[in-house]
Amino acid sequence: MTEQSPVNAIIVFDIDGVIRDVGGSYRRALADTVEHFTDFAYRPTPVDIDKLKSEGIWNNDWEASQELIFRHFEAQGKHRNQVQLDYQAIVAFFQSRYRGTDPNNWNGYICDEPLLLHPTYLEHLTSSGILWGFFSGATRGSANYVLEKRLGLKAPVLLAMEDAPGKPDPTGLFDTVRHLEAGQNNTSNTVIYVGDTVADMYTVIKARELEPQRKFIGVGVLPPHVQKTPSRREAYAELLINAGAEVVFCNVQDLTPARTAALLSV
Repeated sequence: MTEQSPVNAIIVFDIDGVIRDVGGSYRRALADTVEHFTDFAYRPTPVDIDKLKSEGIWNNDWEASQELIFRHFEAQGKHRNQVQLDYQAIVAFFQSRYRGTDPNNWNGYICDEPLLLHPTYLEHLTSSGILWGFFSGATRGSANYVLEKRLGLKAPVLLAMEDAPGKPDPTGLFDTVRHLEAGQNNTSNTVIYVGDTVADMYTVIKARELEPQRKFIGVGVLPPHVQKTPSRREAYAELLINAGAEVVFCNVQDLTPARTAALLSV
């Protein structure tokens, strides 16, 4: 099958680490937040953050920030019940770094996120007969900022933090697929979910359990921050494979229509 041949598949993309590089934005805001609420005693490294996320349940960076703060104080001999933390204060501080200080014209780290794909890639998927949309743990505002303002997409199918339970719960994945299929005469039995974390791959596994009549395939993408050394890249790829990824790419655009077609026969 050539890339010009119709490919009967649905691709749903995660956003952070797949569509945009959040190493200097979300992750930086997370590190800033933990540092602030530990009175500058602890700033998590990228490896620390990856280790936490490898547990597969910390997709929400506000909750991840809080958890790392708790763990810091536990390492100092305090029980987390003794640590006075205001979750809403954590969220507000995080957002002040990520979105910035101006609620109307964002001026935070989000403004400098490098994009990891070009809109023509998505156009190529469409011309190949592939339906595509987005399911992300990012807030709707943050997700739309990159999809509509940065990439210029017009009202793409998107399920964001406010729309579904957090991953690895597959509800948002199912809802994204149903939105994509609405009004379509021909629907695909195969759904590919593209993500960069263990939680993303666990989402695919849970989707298979709940909707066994449909084929779900997990595709991993290496976020830029793990590609700086071969050993880190290989270790992270192995992590995603062990979590359920069928294949792992260095960039989302490596998932071409031809490679998509090849995955349908796996």
